[in-house]
Amino acid sequence: MSNSADSVKAEEKKQKTKTNFSLPFAFYLLLFALVFPVGCNQEQQAVELYVDAVMLRELNENEIAVEKLSSAVQLNKRFLLAYSLLGDIYQDMGNFEKSATAYEKATELNPWSFKDYYNLGQTYQIMKKFDLADKAYVKACELKPNHLEAHINVAKCCYEIEDYNNALVYGKRAGQIDPNVSELQKLLGDIYELQKDHDQAVASYKRALEIDSGNPEIMTSLAVVYLKINYNEPAKELLTSVIQIQPENNRAHQYLGYCYLRFNEVDRAIESYGRAIAINDKDWEAHRGLGVAYMLMALNNDKTANDNDETLRVKALKQWRLSLDINPEQPRRERLVKLIEKYSQEQ
Repeated sequence: MSNSADSVKAEEKKQKTKTNFSLPFAFYLLLFALVFPVGCNQEQQAVELYVDAVMLRELNENEIAVEKLSSAVQLNKRFLLAYSLLGDIYQDMGNFEKSATAYEKATELNPWSFKDYYNLGQTYQIMKKFDLADKAYVKACELKPNHLEAHINVAKCCYEIEDYNNALVYGKRAGQIDPNVSELQKLLGDIYELQKDHDQAVASYKRALEIDSGNPEIMTSLAVVYLKINYNEPAKELLTSVIQIQPENNRAHQYLGYCYLRFNEVDRAIESYGRAIAINDKDWEAHRGLGVAYMLMALNNDKTANDNDETLRVKALKQWRLSLDINPEQPRRERLVKLIEKYSQEQ
């Protein structure tokens, strides 16, 4: 009796397992039976290989799945779904060159495939081929005009290739789809700032902070704009808050040093710039700023006949030279070189 019951249970389990796997495959086989004419042996073999690959991917057997799909497209060079799945699997495996090639073929076979254009854009974006990613995402946006991520990604890629006008166009479209995305508002702020539209940059950064309050990156970006428009006290407050949240935030320490220079608090500027350099000794802006702070202190000491002024000059010149060593092509390089020449002669 026990053996009979066990046998029934085993058969039920077998049937259950068979049902779980057979339903999806029956669907695929039915689908392809409608697509390919009966009797086309190569196409049928390609379909069988594709179905095997789908199952293998579910089992995380990606390499074997790729072999199946490669054989499938050899049998049928216009097998759209096989190319698309190859793109997916290669992307999962981190083989982005082959992933892009497969998606390119898929989009060639089906120019109306949003999924393949979008994934092609993602692949090129990961590869930092932003011009190619931009083209793929633009096509995806044409196919789905209300797709938020596609529009955001076009804006990001345009930003990377310094096409700020189109970055703004697609960023604004994304904002119309959903204005409550902090990442998007931050990106819009960055674009406006590069276009020197400080008012719009401030508005976008503030909106980003409304959505994601306490985000140090957004707070720092807003503080930098405030410094550019001489809102020094709000900038100082923001940067101080950032450092409370992230004590090792090099950028915040550097800009706080600049802020203290604005307030003529040279000692505190030296402290902040020094902290920025301790965190990242390759920060050429911090070295340059620290040099300015040392030189200001030296010049102030000249007025009081302090014996330490020569030491401070030496420190300033050292920091300026380090800054140029780190970034020889930095903005206002000629001005810094002239200052080094001037104060070196006065030693």
